[in-house]
Amino acid sequence: MSEAATSVNPGLSQPLLAKRTSPKWMISALLTTAIVALPVLSVIFLAFFPEENIWPHLIETTLPRYLTTTLKLMIGVGALTLVIGLASAWAVTMCEFPGRKFFEWAMLLPFAVPAYVIAYVYTSLLDYAGPVQGALRDLFGWSSAADYWFPEIRSLEGATLMIGLVLYPYVYLLARAAFLEQSPSLFAVSRSLGHSALSTFFRVVLPIARPAVAVGLSLVLMETLNDFGTVDFFAVQTLTAGLFDTWMNLGNLGGAAQIATTMLIFVVILVTLERYSRRRQQQFAARDNREPIQRFTMSFPRQMICVAVCALPVLFGFVIPGATLGLYAWEYFGESWNPDFVRNTFNSLFLSGTAALTTLLIGVTLAYSRRLHNTRKMQVLMRLSSLGYAMPGAVLAVGVIVPLAGFDNWLDSLMRDVFGISTGLLLSGSAFALVFAYTVRFLAVSAGSVESALQKITPSMDMASRSLGHTPGNTLVRVHLPMLRGTLVTAALVVFVDCMKELPATLILRPFNFETLATYVYQFASDERLYHSALPALIIVLAGIIPIILMSRSISNSRSIA
Repeated sequence: MSEAATSVNPGLSQPLLAKRTSPKWMISALLTTAIVALPVLSVIFLAFFPEENIWPHLIETTLPRYLTTTLKLMIGVGALTLVIGLASAWAVTMCEFPGRKFFEWAMLLPFAVPAYVIAYVYTSLLDYAGPVQGALRDLFGWSSAADYWFPEIRSLEGATLMIGLVLYPYVYLLARAAFLEQSPSLFAVSRSLGHSALSTFFRVVLPIARPAVAVGLSLVLMETLNDFGTVDFFAVQTLTAGLFDTWMNLGNLGGAAQIATTMLIFVVILVTLERYSRRRQQQFAARDNREPIQRFTMSFPRQMICVAVCALPVLFGFVIPGATLGLYAWEYFGESWNPDFVRNTFNSLFLSGTAALTTLLIGVTLAYSRRLHNTRKMQVLMRLSSLGYAMPGAVLAVGVIVPLAGFDNWLDSLMRDVFGISTGLLLSGSAFALVFAYTVRFLAVSAGSVESALQKITPSMDMASRSLGHTPGNTLVRVHLPMLRGTLVTAALVVFVDCMKELPATLILRPFNFETLATYVYQFASDERLYHSALPALIIVLAGIIPIILMSRSISNSRSIA
């Protein structure tokens, strides 16, 4: 390969560039990105040009409270997930203790439990009428709540704990991957200088892993901003809860868009801080990063500390909620298994499957378009197409409903004038709105996975196919897709599970008399019928375990470990 060809487009050779005569892939990527970015533009437009401007009223009354509570929640969840994620990732990667191999993948299990589900479970266990306080009253002879003090689960602190217990895997996942990529020689030098495992962690490992940790923490904070089920159930007034209240209860879409814009500012700040934190860091893979890691050997008490560090998050984040849901589902199976449950399960499977397939098709189109046209413009398009993943579900719902409702109203007016018939809400009042929202929200998952996998395929495969007369489309179908089969299945599965769990956007955009498992669980919990929500909640949790196992295997296989 000549230097000239490399300078034009790193990773692809000049013969392949010369055969790019069709702009179809670039045009398709441009149109797709424009459609995906439409919800963001709609939110911003509506916020600046609302039908009724209540921004001054929001600033004087509720907005400061929403902002303060949201900041407290994000700081609390961020601190909790950092402590749990970093400590457990370091323990399973660098320390030898009983059960380490089990905890390598078990630490990810709370990822399968939505925050609102774990909130419902612990409320049923810890509130005044629950089994925990009931047992305490029987044990000590207390007769009323005035006789003792017990932490209030429905509080800001309770919401912080619930959300943190299921989001720490973001930090754990990326921190562990970063630890595995580091050179064993760094640990050996640190040991030769007399540093302990703890000292090595703070002086050597953590500074190098900081970019990965920053990405994990930013994802945690964005998911915290997105949460609605937990904060609504605990009556914690965050920006998301305020958006729902302004739109659903006050009927003011413009005010909801203004709150949504405030949430977008939070997202922009988080992304900017994450990039700023690693602006001067440039890291390269060490030559010995495939060699086995020699773990620290520790005394028995320290080994038990490692076991506790790993076991407690799994116990409280997955085992107790899972066992409770299983018990309730078994006891109330006859009442829970009914036509509504079957219908709502089918709705969830249909929507999640359709969204997974759609995001996969669009993700392949975007990633392959960038492979063919690896220019700065395509890089910008890829970033814009990933905006939806950073958008909270409630914000995305506002952005989706505005253009779809506008199109429905325009079409209905046209059909009335021309044919005298009403088309109704074809898009905004159907499942199309949900699929569209899911696609925009989780497109980054599939596009990023496919793009990463395509980069590992040598350009010579493209050149060989093109030299045989195949078009870019035929090359994709006959060469790349068979090689990407595993990546495509994993990406589709992750999107499928994310759609199964998604609540805020689903609550807003679902058609009338249309429920998914997530909204079904939410409706039962809102009516304080927690026992009846166990079976659908358990289905959501079980569906999330499969991609967790796949992710854990992928990380573990990335390096041989002694």
